[in-house]
Parts: sequence; structure tokens; C-alpha cells
Amino acid sequence: MGRRIRRLIGVNVADVGAQAAEGSTASVGYWYDEAPGQRDRARRVLEALRTYRAAESAMRRRTRDSMAMGENELLALRYLLRQPDHSARPSELVKYLGVTSASVTTMLDRLEKTGRVTRAANPNDRRSIFVTATLHANEEVRETLGRMHDLMYGVAVGMSPDAQEHVVSFLQQMADAVDGVEPAPAVAD
Repeated sequence: MGRRIRRLIGVNVADVGAQAAEGSTASVGYWYDEAPGQRDRARRVLEALRTYRAAESAMRRRTRDSMAMGENELLALRYLLRQPDHSARPSELVKYLGVTSASVTTMLDRLEKTGRVTRAANPNDRRSIFVTATLHANEEVRETLGRMHDLMYGVAVGMSPDAQEHVVSFLQQMADAVDGVEPAPAVAD
């Protein structure tokens, strides 16, 4: 774990581990107390997850900056590139990104201007269009994200099959837990 990431989250995991080993009850974690045993191990897992998320977020920001694109532009390109023909209707991007159709239109204007997408009339419905990621966009995304994906894949391949299954199960359970959280009710003034 890089020092920059530890500064981002404000926790030095080595210090936390050392204090836990010494039996310290001082609270150094962001949300979690220093109770020994199971709670401490769970806290360390969640701190490691938070550190990973901060590192991934920083990497994605660097990627967007290097490509001179916004987050939604990169997400839209990746969505298009996952489609069998690298195409989708703008309404699909609206739904996927959770933004307005006006925002998608503006974003597509920028992507088209930079040669990353093309627009073509829908041959079955002349009132709608298809947006297609270009070969240039595909190559740019693969070149920019390829090294990161190779490094991540290398870490996953280096794990034992049991460890891989545990990680997959853990991450699926965490996704389910987070997806199940409802927003807190608004407080009346």
C-alpha cells in the first residue's frame, strides 16, 4: 500500500496492526473501534478495502486526466465497447449513467468531436440514432487501461483457488450489503 494512499485515508495500517498486536484500545480507525479478535480483523479488512478503493479512484482519475475525458465519458466509452457491435442508443447511456438526455447529448458531442464515437441513424426507426465507439477509442482505452488490467490480473492469478473463491464471495456479499442500503430519511428543518 502506497504512502500516498495511506495519507488519503488518514490511516497507517502498519500502525493500526502494531497497536492491535500490543492490545491498545486507542481508537485509530476511521469508523471502527479497536476491540481485539474478530472485530479487529473485520476492521482491518474494511480498512484494506477502503485503501484499495482510494487507490483505484486515484488511478481512474489519472486515467481520465491522461485521456482528457470526464468520468462519464470514460464510463460511456467502456459501456459502448462492451456491446457486441460497440453501439448503443443514447437512451441506453442515459439509463446506464443515470444522467439526463441533455447531458448525454453534450457528452456525445464532445466524444464525436474527438473522434471517439460516431452517430448513425437507426435504419429501423429514423427518429433514433445509434452511437458507436470508434476503433480509435477502442485502441486508446485498451492502451491506457491495459497495463492496469494486466497488473490486477497478475495479482488475481497469483492467488490460490481457495483465496480467489473467498475474495469473490466477500466482494459479492459486500456489493449486496452496499446495494441494500437505503438513503437516510431527510431531516425536517
